[in-house]
Amino acid sequence: MTPSKILFYFCLSLIAGIFVGSLIFIPQLYLSGLLFLGVFAISVSFLKGNKIIIVISFCLIFVLFGVWRYQIANIRLKDSGLRQYNDKEIILAGKILTEPDVRENTVQLVISTEKILIKNEVFPVSGKVLIKTNKYPGYNYADVILIKGLLKTPQQFEGFDYKDYLAKKGIFSLIDWPEIELFAKEDYSNFWQFSYGQILKFKNKIRENINQNFSFTESKLLSGILLGDQASFSEEFKEKLNTTGLRHITAISGMNVAIICSVLMSLFLGIGLWRNQAFYLTVIFIFLFVAMIGFQPSVVRAGIMGAIMLLAQKFGRLSTSTRAIVITATIMLLLNPMLLRWNIGFQLSFLAILGIVLLSKPIESFLKFIPQEKFINLRSIISATLSAQIFTLPILIYNFGQISLIAPITNILVVPIVD
Repeated sequence: MTPSKILFYFCLSLIAGIFVGSLIFIPQLYLSGLLFLGVFAISVSFLKGNKIIIVISFCLIFVLFGVWRYQIANIRLKDSGLRQYNDKEIILAGKILTEPDVRENTVQLVISTEKILIKNEVFPVSGKVLIKTNKYPGYNYADVILIKGLLKTPQQFEGFDYKDYLAKKGIFSLIDWPEIELFAKEDYSNFWQFSYGQILKFKNKIRENINQNFSFTESKLLSGILLGDQASFSEEFKEKLNTTGLRHITAISGMNVAIICSVLMSLFLGIGLWRNQAFYLTVIFIFLFVAMIGFQPSVVRAGIMGAIMLLAQKFGRLSTSTRAIVITATIMLLLNPMLLRWNIGFQLSFLAILGIVLLSKPIESFLKFIPQEKFINLRSIISATLSAQIFTLPILIYNFGQISLIAPITNILVVPIVD
């Protein structure tokens, strides 16, 4: 058994442990006991020279480490000092942490709190709070604001655990329609905040140009495709996208990035570039795309997964490709184990790229009747689209509760044009 294959098994074991930890809570005493058994089995197997048992025992240890990593992350996530003030009238001071989420009639702001005022006493406090307020006057990323209102605990709705959904983002408090006072505009604390703020300004310029030059419906669709703006879509329009299986083209997810990577590679190879040149150009374009969206965590993650898929394809070996993808996913889960079960974007990224790596070539071999154009390999684009959709289909059905029978046809017609 080669070292790379052993590392691959260890990564799969750690991922399995994180998944188990997300399903059930295992007391630390039981984890310690199982860890002792694993170490004992390794010691005995080492003395007897049984390499298979040694590897299996190490896999068990990595499973236990995955469980422990998830449970520790879950405890830290819930350790928010702000939540103790829920259900009280308060005054908060904090900075807008992300790009404002502009909806059809409202805007949502995620605030990183710094201070809280209760009964004329100021206390330092840390935690995130979700603010729902009017679209006007507008607020920007890194604005420091004062908020006065009722701090509430998120509620659970029928068919949707809103409280748990926010908890996985580290948000345990919200305020609806508070009084807001702008204290400092675009207060960038470091170079990265400044850079992110400038990128968001560039994104807003693109959005304004789209709104000025296209009709309302066309501008919303184009903003969704280019910038990932979905919040202002009407429910009727969302339902039409779901019915045709085209909702994913307006959401910047791992599946989109994976398909874009394949399309760009096919395009660059089709115009006569060498594979190395096509690889580096595609990586550059993906980086620029991620920057334009604004370095949102989900898009950064999708970009990393897309780059790894390209790197794996550059190696030209299927086994190397799958190992590279699994190792990358493991590193991401070590940094944030909540991604595995609670983040649909991560699931779609991982499965879409696996689908393209494992299934696109077999599908392409069945599509030999499709002619290959000089500048673009339509056969490769269709196979990449279908393979990504096949692998992500279970996640889409589970989370959205429906399947579009015409989705393969609509995607074959639309995705090559959109990408």
